[in-house]
Amino acid sequence: MGLMERVYSVLLVSSSSNLNGNIASMLPGTRYFPINIVGNVSSAKRAVAERDFDFVIVNSPLADDDGLRFCIDAASMKETVVLLMVRAELYPELFEKFAEYGVFLMQKPFSRSTLLLSFDWLTSARERLRMSEKKVLSFKEKMDEIRLVNRAKWLLISELKMAEPDAHRYIEKQAMDRCLQRRVVAEEIIKTYG
Repeated sequence: MGLMERVYSVLLVSSSSNLNGNIASMLPGTRYFPINIVGNVSSAKRAVAERDFDFVIVNSPLADDDGLRFCIDAASMKETVVLLMVRAELYPELFEKFAEYGVFLMQKPFSRSTLLLSFDWLTSARERLRMSEKKVLSFKEKMDEIRLVNRAKWLLISELKMAEPDAHRYIEKQAMDRCLQRRVVAEEIIKTYG
């Protein structure tokens, strides 16, 4: 799937109905869907508890809170990229504080082109996270396979009194001869002897 074909979910946390309408109208539904809009941090916390979002956009301050802690918490979620919109005079201080958490900051007021450019940056960051997630998943799958093969190997050692190198070679040979993954052979051994 190409980058332009991807669809990104958005949570917009803002108590400004004017800004909410403007942002929602700028984001095409073919690329950004769903766009959930909430007006306070309490509702935002409920929304992220119910589902994952690719982008969380926070227009600070909010009716019930400044939203700063929520941004840090949202950025710690593995799949979410966060953009915090703040008044220009707060930007330098907050940038230093939030950059280490991976929260993007944008000064208010901003232009339409700046906002659209920021969504391109968010997209780049999200895609980088997606690649990292794939690597982590691949690593996790490999570790799971190693654990499974080791378990099968120890069953062969204990049940069939094979030496460890022989048990290892047996699993490898069965996988090669039968054109199966080592994981499948290990699962069969575990089912038989486990």
